[in-house]
Amino acid sequence: MTQDKKPGFWGRLFGEKPQPKSEAQEAMERATEEPRGEEEALDALREKRQAPAPEPTADTEDTRDAAPPEMQAEWLEKGHPNPPEHEPPTPDDVTDPLERPDAIEDKIVSDPEEPAASEPEPAPAVDEPARPQNWLQRLSAGLKRSSDSLSSSIGAIFTKRKLDEATLQDLEDTLIAADLGIDTAMAITEKLRAEKFDKDVSTEEVREVLAAEVEATLGPVAVPLTIDGTKSPFVILMVGVNGSGKTTTIGKLTAKLRTEGKSVLLAAGDTFRAAAVEQLQVWGQRNDVEVMTRPTGADASGLAFDAVAKAQDTGTDVVIIDTAGRLQNRTELMDELEKIIRVIKKRDPDAPHATLLTLDATTGQNALNQVEIFGQKAGVTGLVMTKLDGTARGGILVAIARKFGLPIHFIGVGEAIGDLEAFRATDFARAIAGKE
Repeated sequence: MTQDKKPGFWGRLFGEKPQPKSEAQEAMERATEEPRGEEEALDALREKRQAPAPEPTADTEDTRDAAPPEMQAEWLEKGHPNPPEHEPPTPDDVTDPLERPDAIEDKIVSDPEEPAASEPEPAPAVDEPARPQNWLQRLSAGLKRSSDSLSSSIGAIFTKRKLDEATLQDLEDTLIAADLGIDTAMAITEKLRAEKFDKDVSTEEVREVLAAEVEATLGPVAVPLTIDGTKSPFVILMVGVNGSGKTTTIGKLTAKLRTEGKSVLLAAGDTFRAAAVEQLQVWGQRNDVEVMTRPTGADASGLAFDAVAKAQDTGTDVVIIDTAGRLQNRTELMDELEKIIRVIKKRDPDAPHATLLTLDATTGQNALNQVEIFGQKAGVTGLVMTKLDGTARGGILVAIARKFGLPIHFIGVGEAIGDLEAFRATDFARAIAGKE
């Protein structure tokens, strides 16, 4: 009895029924299964090789490598012009022994329901805005949010209104909301009351008074950081809360000192965070300076002591010591900061020669509390205000200056290595008032 031909891989996958074998296939199977003489076997093989292969016609296409009819119909329904073709795998393509070419008839190359992914189109080129060239332009751009907020609020108050008590009260509230401080706000409103009461006042006139008062407040505290050459090394201790920009400020300050021809040694005193140590090491590589480190969790005061000792032995000009960010309301952490200072003094009684507090301008009124506590615990000698480009309340620097009178050495208005500049009161006052 003639046996039906078993379906191939595609047939098994789509439930194809066994097909009857042709006479030629049955003859070939008999030739291989039944014993016969050598001559008879050779004659049968010659006849098979000489038989012409049927040419495919329009009605009978060669479908040996094509997908089964069910898949072709589904492919055409999805809008593809041609059904997929599948080629038998090569031995190098097959990793599963059950999928070797001698074990299967076909191999699925790809899922026909998932069209091949096309190459992503390149993103359109975006023209980056030209970077301001001088410091005043960068400062104005950085303080734009603060100046725009003040200008719009002041403009809304003084539109077609004479200067009366209600207007002055609105202006005072606006200035306080901008974190300029109560004293500064009252000084500005009192000056306007004395000169312009019951008169028409333009927004430009109010901005002029604002700029003048801010400059008068900040002028006395705009003090550059001076490196005393008689102190060898000159020790700078950086303090501040987490995220205030201490480590970045250290990197920028190091770059400035290097351009002035000074040798610098950095000490990664934030031993509690490996990421902080790594960040300082990156800045050290960029500035080509040595960074002293200790294992995570090591005593930071011991590291500070060793850094000062090494700088003394090698004749290094400046040592900058990073410290762990600590909240001003954590007494135990502030006590550790006091310990670092005591240990440094054992090596140099005058050190640290400068203790710089970095302040994040976006924290607003909380910065006032930080200045007070760090000043008591660490003896802060100067301030660095960072992230002025990320807030609309840059006036907090005016409130800090009026309340504490500490020197303001630097302000930062960007992330680039050159975005740390010596503080200049006139430039700051005009920028925050929106007067370029």
